[in-house]
Amino acid sequence: MRARDMNIQIGEAPSGPKDAITDVPGVRVGHATLIQGDGPLVVGQGPVRTGVTVVIPHERVGRALLFAGCHRLNGNGEMTGLEWVRESGVLSSPIGLTNTHSVGRVRDAIVAAAARDQDPRSAWWSLPVVAETWDGTLNDINGQHVQEEHVHEALASADQGPVPEGNVGGGTGMICHGFKGGVGTASRVLPRSAGGYTVGVLVQANHGRRERLSVSGVPVGRAIPTSEVPLATPRTQPWDWPEPRAGGSIIVVVATDAPLLPHQCERLAQRAGLGVARMGGAGEHSSGDLFIAFATGNADAVDATSDGAPSITNDIRALSDDYVTPFYYAVIEATEGAILNALLQAETMTGRDGNTAHALEPGRLSEVMASRG
Repeated sequence: MRARDMNIQIGEAPSGPKDAITDVPGVRVGHATLIQGDGPLVVGQGPVRTGVTVVIPHERVGRALLFAGCHRLNGNGEMTGLEWVRESGVLSSPIGLTNTHSVGRVRDAIVAAAARDQDPRSAWWSLPVVAETWDGTLNDINGQHVQEEHVHEALASADQGPVPEGNVGGGTGMICHGFKGGVGTASRVLPRSAGGYTVGVLVQANHGRRERLSVSGVPVGRAIPTSEVPLATPRTQPWDWPEPRAGGSIIVVVATDAPLLPHQCERLAQRAGLGVARMGGAGEHSSGDLFIAFATGNADAVDATSDGAPSITNDIRALSDDYVTPFYYAVIEATEGAILNALLQAETMTGRDGNTAHALEPGRLSEVMASRG
């Protein structure tokens, strides 16, 4: 079940045909999922509950002109490559999502995959965008089980179809608002009066406290307390707090086919935080909430001279700022929808040391939504 299958309408704009980031033409998503072993944690052996997700923004990424911007809601997290995005205003690589302790390996594997298509004697370089959230409650995170071949698997599997969600790829071991979380996606189509463009969002949701969870304004987390559905509490904790640490992290990737400029992409990335907040996220001190937005509307604007050298100028298009506000609403609604889809598509998972993250059951959610009118 997904949000629209349950007739839960998030906001006003309609979703695209797939209600996914792949509704933006040319955007592809791939996963590699690693699930191995059960029982007590043995570092380096398992249990393994992790993976990697890749978002390929355009078939000519690295050569196409993909304007981009980013935003930090809270910075206890990592997304590599952002300094070049901020400096150039351009996204020049696929986007990888994985666990906290596998960022380096995923980043290096994306470089290696791209390098295979380059002249080894050229002055080619790459600064990939790779983001993380922490899956150590369910996964042997210090075992660093994500390897180069898993990144290549995710890249090879990427397509423009419906996106698998929940316990897949980088979201395999993630927990959201005290329920099983993971990867989620959604899209919104703007009205013709705003250009008819598509906005797509993909999240890796590993954030939020149970009591703060809200769905379309309904306080679902308070209606389904931890006494009914327990939290996945680690057996051993490196902190001396009366309750397990909550807050967590979320990565949001925003895509659109509109001809946005870098500053407009940055403004879209900012609005993802409002979608997180509508679900009850707050960007707590321990949270890594990092967002990136890119636009494909000027992908074909880079020209070359007859001898292959870049042209001195490029003709680009730009959305008038007078029409940008509907994009903000679309990002907010699609982010909220993507988080809800991550929760609904995730299944109960038991990981290291018997820690269990329970799913948000669609039937129970329907009861709560109906009881609140």
